[in-house]
Amino acid sequence: MTQELKKTNCHFCGYLCGFTATVEDGRVVDLAPDPTRYPYDERILAGCRRWRMNLDVLDGVDRVNYPLRRAGERGGGRWERVSWDEALDDIARRLKELIAEHGAGTLASMIGGPHTSFWPLHRFMTLVGSPNNMGIGQICWNPRIWMDVLTFGWTVEADLTPETGCVFLWGTNPAESDNSAFWRAILQVGKSDTPLVVIDPRFTRTARCADLWIAPKPGTDCALALGFVNVIIAEGLVDRAFVDEWCSGYDELVDHVSAYTPEHVSDMCDVPAEDIVHAARLFAGDYPSVLVSGRGIDQVGASVAPTHRAICCLRAITGNVDRQGACVLAEGSDFVPEVDLELTLEHADALEALSLNTGVTPLQSYDGYARVARLTERLGRKLPARYLTSAHPDLVLRAMETGAPYRVSALIVEATNPLLTYADTHRVYDALMKLDLIVVLDYYLTPTASIADYVLPSAGAIERATFQAHGGVANIAYGGPKAVEPYYERKNDYDIFRELGLRMGQEGQWPDETFEDAIASTLAPSGMDWDTYCELGLCFQPPAYAKHLALDEEGRQKGFATTTGKIELASEILTELGGPRLPEPGEPRRLCSRAFIAEREAQGWVHMPLITGARKQPYNASMYLNNEEFRKRDPFPVVEMSEATAESLGLAKGDCVVISTDKGEARFKLDTIRMRDGLINADYGWWHPEWIDRAPFDGGMWESNVNCLTSCSLDESEPMIGTWSYNAIDCMIRKDDGDLSWQVGFSA
Repeated sequence: MTQELKKTNCHFCGYLCGFTATVEDGRVVDLAPDPTRYPYDERILAGCRRWRMNLDVLDGVDRVNYPLRRAGERGGGRWERVSWDEALDDIARRLKELIAEHGAGTLASMIGGPHTSFWPLHRFMTLVGSPNNMGIGQICWNPRIWMDVLTFGWTVEADLTPETGCVFLWGTNPAESDNSAFWRAILQVGKSDTPLVVIDPRFTRTARCADLWIAPKPGTDCALALGFVNVIIAEGLVDRAFVDEWCSGYDELVDHVSAYTPEHVSDMCDVPAEDIVHAARLFAGDYPSVLVSGRGIDQVGASVAPTHRAICCLRAITGNVDRQGACVLAEGSDFVPEVDLELTLEHADALEALSLNTGVTPLQSYDGYARVARLTERLGRKLPARYLTSAHPDLVLRAMETGAPYRVSALIVEATNPLLTYADTHRVYDALMKLDLIVVLDYYLTPTASIADYVLPSAGAIERATFQAHGGVANIAYGGPKAVEPYYERKNDYDIFRELGLRMGQEGQWPDETFEDAIASTLAPSGMDWDTYCELGLCFQPPAYAKHLALDEEGRQKGFATTTGKIELASEILTELGGPRLPEPGEPRRLCSRAFIAEREAQGWVHMPLITGARKQPYNASMYLNNEEFRKRDPFPVVEMSEATAESLGLAKGDCVVISTDKGEARFKLDTIRMRDGLINADYGWWHPEWIDRAPFDGGMWESNVNCLTSCSLDESEPMIGTWSYNAIDCMIRKDDGDLSWQVGFSA
C-alpha cells in the first residue's frame, strides 16, 4: 500500500479552500486544511460545515458514476448504463440532426453552480453557433457588473483595510453565504470602532454585528440610496474636488435627488428618517468608506439597474472610488481572459444574428456588450461575455413553447437544477418536456436530471483541477490540482465538451488535450507555470489606486473607460439605449392579480410581500440537501416572519403554511425570527433527494419549491437587463392543516 500527500481544493463554494489529501492506492482516505495555500484561515475552516463532506461525496451512494441513458418514457425513472463512446456518439448524432433541421440556435444551455468551470460549455456552444446560453446572471452578478462598468468604466471591489472608516453591507449576508475571509474581516469590523451599517429586511447573523441595521420595504432600495445622496449633498458632505474633476452629470444628479428628502424616503421605504440621515453621514465621513452589495439587490426586479446606479453615485460623490480602504477598480487580468477561451468575440456576428435578446433587452445583448466593451478595451480590459450576453430564459422558453422565431429543441444542463433554480417551475417543466434531447452533467439525479435523455457523471471536488478567475473582471485566479483521477467513470466537463466537440466537427478548436494543459496555457501570459500555481494556489496582483491619474503613452491621464472619460453620474450609454439617464426607482411588479387576491381573501388567505433567495448554511441554494448530517440539523423547508406578523395572522412557530401566487403553491414550516414586520421570507431551492428513486421520480420538487410561485416574464422584469424579481414580489398565505409529506416522509 502506497500513501501520498496531494495538494487539492474544496469546491463546495466559490472560495476553493486548499486541502492536503492523503491518498492510498488512488483513493482519498483523509483530508486536512492546507495552511500554505490560499485562502487559508483556520477560523474559516473551523466555522465551515461543508468542507468535511468532501470524503462523503467522493463515494456517496447517490452519486452518478456512469453515463446513463433514459429507458422508457421521460421522467419514468428508468435508466440504462452505457459507455462514454456510446453516449457521446449518440448525443453528437442527434444534435447534428436537430441542427440540420432547425439551425444552430436549436441548441440551448443552462449553467449554474460553483462546482464546474464554465467556459468549456460556452466554447462548445460558440463553435456550434448558438447564442442560447442561459444562466442566472440576470439575478446574480450581471446587474452590478453592468452598472459598475457603465458608471466607472470597470467593476469595483471592496478594499477593506485598516484605513477603512465605515462599512456598508447592502443585501448581503456573508455569515451565511460563504463563511469567507471577507466574513472574518467583517467580524473584526464589528468588534472595532469602525461603523458597520447593514441594510437588509432580515436581522441576519451579519446584522448582529452592525452599529446600525436598516430594514427597508423590499423593492425600495433605489429610493433609499437616493435618500443617502440627498443628505450628503444637502449637508455639504460631497468630495467636491473629486466630483468637479472626475464626475460627469453632477448638477443633473443634484436636481434629480432634490425630491428624495429623508422624510419622503422614510415614507417610501418605511424606515426612520433619522436612520437615513445617520447612515449618510457615516458613509460620507472624512475617511474611506466601503460599500458591498449582494443578491438582495440583484434580485429586486424592475429596480435592480437603478438601485446599482444609485449606489455607484453614492460611492462617487463621496470620493470612494479607487481609493485605498474604499472601493477600488479591479485590476485587469494578466492571464488569458475567459472571453477569449469561449471564442465569443471571434464569432460575435453569427451569434448576434441568432440572439433572441436583440432589440428586447438593450443592454443584455451583443450590441450592448459591444458598446461597453469598446470603452473598456481603451484601458486594455476585456469584459466577460458569457454573463453579459446570456440569453433571457423567458425568450428561450418561448422558443421551446412556440417554435418562434425558431425552434429550440435540445438542451445541455451543467451544474444547475433549473426545475429548482429558474423562475416559474411549472412553465420550465412543461417547456423542457417538449424537447427532443436533454443532456445533464451533474453529481446526482436531480429533478432536472430525472427528465433527461442522458445523465453524464461529473468529476467533483478533488477529482479535478480548479481555476477560479471571476470571469476575467479581476486579476486573481485561485484553485489547484486534483488529488486523484476521477472515481468510477466520471469525467470533468472540459474532457466531456472537448470529446463531444470533436464529434461535432470542432477539430483544431480544442488544442489543449487536458484541462490542466488549458489552465497552464491560460496562466502563461502572467509568467506563472502550472507547478507554481499548484504550489501557491493563487495568481494575484495587489490593487493599485487612483488609476485614472496614471498617464498613457501620450502623457495624458487615462481617466475612466466611459464615454466622457469620467465617472458618469448621468449615463451616456443608457441614454443611447433608451434607458434612464439617472437612476429612477422602478415599480414593483405584482404576481397576484386583483381577481386572484379577491378570490383567495374570500377563502381566508392573507395578501403579503415575499422575499426569497437568501442563502443558509450549510446549504448552497439547492445543493447539499442530500447530506445526512446537514438534513439532521435543517430537515425542513422554512418560511420566516416576525413574531408580531405571525401573531397578527393567527400563526405560531412550527405551523405548516402554504403560500401561493397566480403561478402555483408551495408549503413550508413556519419559523419566527427578528425581521421587518408584515413580510415573509421563504427558503429557496428546496427539494427532497431522498425521494428521487420513488414514483413520480421528481424528488418532491413540487411541494416546497418557491420557484413554483415566481415568474421570469419580461413583462415583469427590469427592461435594460431583464432581471426578474425574487425579493419584491407578493403572495397569498394561510395555515395549512394536516401533515405534509415532508413531515412524515423524512427520517432524520
